[in-house]
Amino acid sequence: MMKTRLKGMGVALITPFKEDGSVDYDALLRLVDYQLENGTDFLCVLGTTAETPTLTKEEKEKVKRTVIDRVNGRLPILLGVGSNSTQAVVDSVKNDDMTGVDALLVVVPYYNKPSQEGIYQHYKAVAEATDLPIVLYNVPGRTGVNMTAETTLRLANDFENIVAIKEASGNIAQMDEIIKNKPEGFDVISGDDGITFPLITLGAVGVISVLGNAFPREFSRMTQLALEGDYVNALPIHHQFAEMCNLLFVDGNPAGVKAMLSIMGMVENKLRLPLVPTRITTYEKMRSVLDSLNIKC
Repeated sequence: MMKTRLKGMGVALITPFKEDGSVDYDALLRLVDYQLENGTDFLCVLGTTAETPTLTKEEKEKVKRTVIDRVNGRLPILLGVGSNSTQAVVDSVKNDDMTGVDALLVVVPYYNKPSQEGIYQHYKAVAEATDLPIVLYNVPGRTGVNMTAETTLRLANDFENIVAIKEASGNIAQMDEIIKNKPEGFDVISGDDGITFPLITLGAVGVISVLGNAFPREFSRMTQLALEGDYVNALPIHHQFAEMCNLLFVDGNPAGVKAMLSIMGMVENKLRLPLVPTRITTYEKMRSVLDSLNIKC
């Protein structure tokens, strides 16, 4: 059942902060309501975009509970539980309160650059520690190591609860290799807003989106049209957001989307170090592109 639910446009939620640097839970609730009202298909909590490494254990738990309680079963919840310590992830999935969590997003271990066998053994240990569905997350630009199509397919075939991969390698040929050879019931999800449309045409089932924080209605429509095979109407929306996608990531994520949400009056333009807000020049370009998109905020 879970496999069919993590389709369409999921949103990798930001963590709003107040000017004093504390978590703005009221803004987080407003953002969740905005997603619920505008066509988002599922929510990813405590992922990269949430600045999770900068949150305390208590803050992580409160963010998780705040979102789950507000959603109240209306959308699937994909929870980020990644670490570069396999034991830490195993302990987390065994001992943390997973009430209301529908699936787990587990990133390839970062910084310590494991071999392909090490990556396999990491996911094997996590998959055997939980009954929850697991979404693999390959993002070599952040982790320092690429999980190959061969390793992904090995995991997909060996573990029933490994149900999908969020692919953000930027390597279309690798993604296509997975799509062509994956077992039935294993899904490929785009981890990059800018290539969601072409990836769906190859057989991906959706996206875990950063852009969707700000434009859930428009981007979920593009995703849905593409999934229905209506490429004629999906392509213009893809092109419409191409420049905005570039601006959102030019100064890093989530600096770009927080700047956009700030322009839209939804959150403070505040990040936690070592991340800093987007440059003024980028901010002004965003404002100009937002005006040209003619989207009501």
